[in-house]
Amino acid sequence: MDRQELRSALRAAGVADGHYRIEGVHEPAPTPPDFLYLRRTPDGAWETGGYERGTYETLTRHPDEAAACAHLLALLT
Repeated sequence: MDRQELRSALRAAGVADGHYRIEGVHEPAPTPPDFLYLRRTPDGAWETGGYERGTYETLTRHPDEAAACAHLLALLT
């Protein structure tokens, strides 16, 4: 699964848009006060985590996009 497929799966599951951010695919505006996220790190890994009160907190680093997408899907469904 890639980020676009993840976005489709989350929509199909009825997950509200404001509950997550997927870098380059779904970036809600205005920015919600808290949400789960998936993003690529400068060293090429992927991470999933939570954003709350202006702070990003990494939950897990993943070696590839597919693993990160699967983790975020599991967290949100």
